[in-house]
Amino acid sequence: MLTKKQSDLLRFIHERLKESGVPPSFDEMKEALDLRSKSGIHRLILALEERGFIRRLPNRARALEVLRLPESSSRQSASVTNTKFSPSVIEGNLGRVRPLSERRDEDYELNTSIPIMGRIAAGSPISAIQSHSHSISLPPDLLASGEHFALEVRGDSMIEAGILDGDTVVIKKQDVADTGDIVVALIDEEEATLKRLRKRGASIALEAANPAYETRIFGPDRVRIQGKLISLVRRY
Repeated sequence: MLTKKQSDLLRFIHERLKESGVPPSFDEMKEALDLRSKSGIHRLILALEERGFIRRLPNRARALEVLRLPESSSRQSASVTNTKFSPSVIEGNLGRVRPLSERRDEDYELNTSIPIMGRIAAGSPISAIQSHSHSISLPPDLLASGEHFALEVRGDSMIEAGILDGDTVVIKKQDVADTGDIVVALIDEEEATLKRLRKRGASIALEAANPAYETRIFGPDRVRIQGKLISLVRRY
């Protein structure tokens, strides 16, 4: 059984494919289903794939094929297998539909590749962030707008914030943050650390989430914010 939203999205994609041969954009799907975010569309697409209503074509990254419709829809329309079909793709975050012949390879990617820039200390600060070592592929609902990078966590100073040694933190690149944000802070242009930011007058406090570590307080000229934590990836 499909939920109403899953069924509505499947029918919407199917009807658009019948009309134009290309699927609707994430923005069009979001508007048609009256959802607030594109991440909701991403979850619906994954649910439809798990239930066997759509398929990701192996010969093209993230291309989607409609395999079948709910029984009530099948009785009201021709079978999908009897409909002339040209494989199409979910567009991602581009906001408009383009013909298949005009699309680039990156348009077929539902996930986003985020560079991992080495390690970050959740403990005593370590050397400043390194150069790009490798990448991680993440779905849109783990990201915000803007530029991102990821870091591998070393240490236990943020365990009470749910950040463990070996986790990968996803950081939105920005040079400002609010009190209470967990940030990547560069100290004296030499040491990088992952801590909770506290502003105390003109001073900046970097606070651990582990009572074994002391809060460190610096003058504003000694700390530079490099990004804000927005999500976390953990392997079991």
